[in-house]
Amino acid sequence: MNRRTLPAWLLAGALTTAAAPCAAAQTTYPAGPIRMLSGSPPGAPSDIIARSLAEQLAGAFDQTVTVENRPGAGLNLAPAEMLRSRPDGHVLLVGADTVVTVNPLVYKKLSFDARRDMVPVSMVATFNQVLVCHPGLKVAHARQLVELAGQKRLTYASGGNGTPGHLAGAMFLRATGADIQHVAYRGPSPALTDVLGGQVDCGWLAGPTVLPHVKTGKLTALAVSTAVRSPSLPDVPTLAQATGVADLDATFKQYVWVHKDTPPAAVAALERTIAQAMKHPAVKARLTELDMVTAGTSSVEARAAPAPAGRSS
Repeated sequence: MNRRTLPAWLLAGALTTAAAPCAAAQTTYPAGPIRMLSGSPPGAPSDIIARSLAEQLAGAFDQTVTVENRPGAGLNLAPAEMLRSRPDGHVLLVGADTVVTVNPLVYKKLSFDARRDMVPVSMVATFNQVLVCHPGLKVAHARQLVELAGQKRLTYASGGNGTPGHLAGAMFLRATGADIQHVAYRGPSPALTDVLGGQVDCGWLAGPTVLPHVKTGKLTALAVSTAVRSPSLPDVPTLAQATGVADLDATFKQYVWVHKDTPPAAVAALERTIAQAMKHPAVKARLTELDMVTAGTSSVEARAAPAPAGRSS
């Protein structure tokens, strides 16, 4: 009986058996320290998530896991560095979905193609943006801000062109027709500093970034970008409620990515471990406290192309 006439089940078994020694010979993942790259500065959503995950992964893998911040260039520096690294799963990227959905449209000369070159391991959390203004502006509601914008020149800050804050701000302006000048910063930290100082009137910035200052009264929150109110800011209306435009939603997602050539076994190990980490009570409590919602999807679920961040029907 030649190979062509072998029953399919027997042929499959033979091939599996033949491949087994090769698989066993492969190095177990991880084989050394792991680096987690965040495209944002300390205190931003991706940084908070990366540091929460790093502690869990270090314990699960019995390896050193470090977090390195690579802010700037609209969140593009971190993925560029990750893709220059050896594709063995030891360098991970933690970042917002805008790296894939928006940046390729905003930045025409990128050295990489995010959709082609990166593989998502898991969608780990969702987060919002908050419209905040300096108390000196004396506005308590979004409609007052829109009215004031018709009387004088106003500005709003974001962490940069194409970032979640910029997108949420653009949605707000389009929905209300307000004329408020966008001021793009190189990251959320300098944007926050200037809003706190009154150099810029308002800002669309991530919940974890502004939440402490809203609670102390240093900033006034006028809207959250998500479709439902934030448990951390229950009295602050949603984007749809603030603008009167139904179904307006700018919910953003955080992913963990690896190089597309990462071995499937490494991706699978990361997928399992990250899913477990996102269920850990300490991780869930930390992210909930900072106005984020934990997820921890499978790689297959994460590979479904993320929708553009923000939608309106």
